[in-house]
Amino acid sequence: MAASPARRRRWEREQARLRTGLLEEDTEPWQKDPQFSGLHRVGGVDLSYIKGDESRACASLVVLSYPALEVLYQDCRMVPVTAPYVAGFLAFREVPVLVEAVQRLQQEEPQLQPQVLLVDGNGLLHPRGFGIACHLGVLTDLPCIGVAKNLLHVDGLVRDELHREQVRSLQRSGETLPLTGTSGKVLGMVLRSCSNSSRPLYVSVGHRVSLGTAVRLVRACCRFRVPEPIRQADIRSREYLRKQPCAPVEVLEAVPASPERWVCGQGGSAPGLSCSNGIKGTGRVTR
Repeated sequence: MAASPARRRRWEREQARLRTGLLEEDTEPWQKDPQFSGLHRVGGVDLSYIKGDESRACASLVVLSYPALEVLYQDCRMVPVTAPYVAGFLAFREVPVLVEAVQRLQQEEPQLQPQVLLVDGNGLLHPRGFGIACHLGVLTDLPCIGVAKNLLHVDGLVRDELHREQVRSLQRSGETLPLTGTSGKVLGMVLRSCSNSSRPLYVSVGHRVSLGTAVRLVRACCRFRVPEPIRQADIRSREYLRKQPCAPVEVLEAVPASPERWVCGQGGSAPGLSCSNGIKGTGRVTR
């Protein structure tokens, strides 16, 4: 599966078109409150892939309560993958099925719609300033935050020895470092999200949120290194893959969870089955 030069040019034009609707500022009352008063539901999304299978993936949307960070809703289902992975164009591979997941939630459980989405990927920290978190935010019109585990090399930002030394200077949980490109623009923030891990997160604006608010909320959602909405979406997508017939996915560890609303199904099918379930393990997959 490959993307032709003509397809990439179409994707670039689509990113430029959608970027005109991007908002890089706080738009919700709860965002302006130091304690996020009025924020009750935080969403997280993730796609997990089985190594060697480029034709399908498990798409996961979870909604957690805030500030308790308890799972209120999840939707995991197998979906077809119709676009190749191309650096800088991840949204065209993953966003269509994530938009569908948000739309199902809005139709079936509107009272559980998240007030903000945390996305495993970048927002403004992107070669054209429009990563997957921006793309998903503009299409759903929900506040979105990009949370990446690795630094994307863009606008002169590189993971060189100077960058590694700056990261090592972040000694305490919550400490940050601005990501300023050669253009002079701050594209995101390096965040040490917990005291037990020196590996940082790279937080950037997706849509309808300021960078300062994005960093504060990501930090508030971290029990471990990765913020809980993304972590739970990842755990559940891996578990769903592990349970698929003939899926070559190895269970790695036990992950306890309370009974919760579980929506499961196959991509393109009728609305999924609601049932109670618990998470017993995670699987090895390639992201």
